[in-house]
Amino acid sequence: MLTLTNSPLRQTRQEEQALYDHLLYCVQMETPEETIERFRRLFIGGRSYDPIEVRIGLEAIAREKTAEETFHFLLNRCCHILINRWQTQPQNRWAIIDLVEVFRYIPPVGTVHARGARRLRQLVRDFRETEQFLTLQRLARVIGNTIEDRGKLRPLHDRNGEGNLVGTLINRYPYLHEHCLLSHDSSYEHQQTVRQIRDRLQQQFEFDLSHYVTYQVRKAKDLKSDRIIQPVKNPTLLSSRELGAAVRQFSGRIEGDRTHRDLAKNFLTHSLQAPSYRNFKDDLYEYLTASVDPRYGNQKFNEKLYNRLKNTLSRYDFKRPNNTLLLRTSSHLLNFLVVESPQRPDHYVFVDLVTNLGATPTVILLLKITLLCNQVKPHLEKRFSILFNHYESSTEEGVPWLVKSMENIHIAFSIHFGSVDLSHLKEIM
Repeated sequence: MLTLTNSPLRQTRQEEQALYDHLLYCVQMETPEETIERFRRLFIGGRSYDPIEVRIGLEAIAREKTAEETFHFLLNRCCHILINRWQTQPQNRWAIIDLVEVFRYIPPVGTVHARGARRLRQLVRDFRETEQFLTLQRLARVIGNTIEDRGKLRPLHDRNGEGNLVGTLINRYPYLHEHCLLSHDSSYEHQQTVRQIRDRLQQQFEFDLSHYVTYQVRKAKDLKSDRIIQPVKNPTLLSSRELGAAVRQFSGRIEGDRTHRDLAKNFLTHSLQAPSYRNFKDDLYEYLTASVDPRYGNQKFNEKLYNRLKNTLSRYDFKRPNNTLLLRTSSHLLNFLVVESPQRPDHYVFVDLVTNLGATPTVILLLKITLLCNQVKPHLEKRFSILFNHYESSTEEGVPWLVKSMENIHIAFSIHFGSVDLSHLKEIM
């Protein structure tokens, strides 16, 4: 009978932990340049590694029968042991980009002779096709765009060599980060790293947006003045006119003195008291279509929306509405209006909305749902991440409707769920 210590499962765990401990020690004691070169020699080089025991243990892991299914998790964790350390040191964040670039060139498997070394190199090559490596590339793009001192940076290469891909915009949309920069095996430390990056970028955007809008208001007031006002850069990819319209419509008064948030609160106060869930859905239909241009809505959209709501959770039609039904209904609506899942990525309704109504009115429709139920906001973020992933390798010019929509969502979220307050600005561009 084998003891636990000698079992293959236990042995692999010991070797994995030894590997993690070794890399953690190295990243604490060595310069980033030394650690990156060590990482390259350990995973891509041959047996000229010191200490050789670590390399031998790594090859033993690579020879395991389950390595094809598990090795990419191990390699991902090894990368994040280094990344999590460098992310806390602003002067060393450039090393994250260089670490990802290590995977750009991996010599052919046939150039090494030992069976374990060949197996290891093949697994490292296979890693480049995994979800884990894709999230690493996205993280490197985000980091690369947030580094102030770019002197040490080498340009991050995309697979097809183009620079104006949708994927390169990931740093602009912090609301996508938890969905696009984390995989299901992400450690707690990596989750914290991504959230810190997200929060830092979001705060910067809110500051820049408030600063820009204030500048535009001051400029409008001083048209007849000779005073020179220092220009402020537009923090979005929208034109000044598009940004002004978006800010006005997201933060301004809609009906009299009431804002979108006021209308949502008023709807909830009355409609959650409806005698049945079916009545509630009728009220919800009226609430949503009130902001849809009748010239578009009366063609097909309103009827489709009504039928969708009618068939949503119909087994509860004679129950009283409650917050759980509100959340589930909101999620079903986002499936219909945006996209359902990576497995069912159809989004023709969303494209049709943006094409005919424009990005800002379409986002207003989504915002109205989100304001009814804050818990559905992550669901909406997830759906935009599905679209982002779907078009990641497309050019910006090829999907302008998506770029404009992502910019509008960012503005709407910043105004309604962030710290930026533009409600006091009566004159907006």
